[in-house]
Amino acid sequence: MGRRIASQVHKQASRLMRANYIKERPAWYQAVLEHPPLPLPPRAPPPRTSYDTPVKKSAFALRRTPGPRPAPVSYVEDDIRRQFFRDHPFEAFRPISLMEGGDVEGEHPIRGKEWTRLKQRGRSPSPEDAVRFAVNLHEYHDVPLTEAYKSAVAQFRALRSEHHIATVFAAQEAESYGAVFAPSATEKGYEYETKVLTSDKKQKAEMDEREMTSRKRWRMENVRGRHESEWTKGQEYVRLWKQGVRPDYSPALTEPIAAPGAPTATNTEAAWLEEVAVEVQAHRTPA
Repeated sequence: MGRRIASQVHKQASRLMRANYIKERPAWYQAVLEHPPLPLPPRAPPPRTSYDTPVKKSAFALRRTPGPRPAPVSYVEDDIRRQFFRDHPFEAFRPISLMEGGDVEGEHPIRGKEWTRLKQRGRSPSPEDAVRFAVNLHEYHDVPLTEAYKSAVAQFRALRSEHHIATVFAAQEAESYGAVFAPSATEKGYEYETKVLTSDKKQKAEMDEREMTSRKRWRMENVRGRHESEWTKGQEYVRLWKQGVRPDYSPALTEPIAAPGAPTATNTEAAWLEEVAVEVQAHRTPA
């Protein structure tokens, strides 16, 4: 006996028994008659409507045996929504609220054959309203899908343009009456950017100033109590030089640094030169 489908085995066995090919009735025959197997093969997909099944691209796909994987689910709304956001990419950046209330929002009362214009559901439609309106024209008004999409997009753009113009004029009217609006997100971004750039320039200037100060090896020290009248323009140094007094700087370099707050040895340049001269003369005089 050749290979048979499970739903045809008991029928073939019945024909063989009537032809006396099978002498005794099989033990499973009565049980199969009372509980027959499924009428369709196990791999056959269940019947589906044409609403959510994709259109076959060729006749070969119709003759092909379906595989064990489920068929893909596709809806007309998905194709229209995909094309809508290709034509209007900036609509995806428009902020929307994702919070829901206690109950899920019900269907709008205007739908089906009553919905003939997009503005029937509001003067400021959303992208989802445009998609549903195109599907509604295609299903309830027998409009081709291409024409329904064109009509929905044209009405959507017209309503958005009206809403934008009305908003601009309302803002200008409010400003003329003295209203002050808070800065927008763009203006806040510019303010923050300017603040960051200004702080960076200030920090860089402070760092450059500290770096230049640290590179200076010699610094000017202002001695309190010194006036322009005390400056001898080097005459005192020349006078001591003519007398043969040569200053010796080695003691000043080898002596330890005085503690902070301790009185200094000299207060003026002339007094310091005189003390150095006296010290040098004392060292040169024999004991």
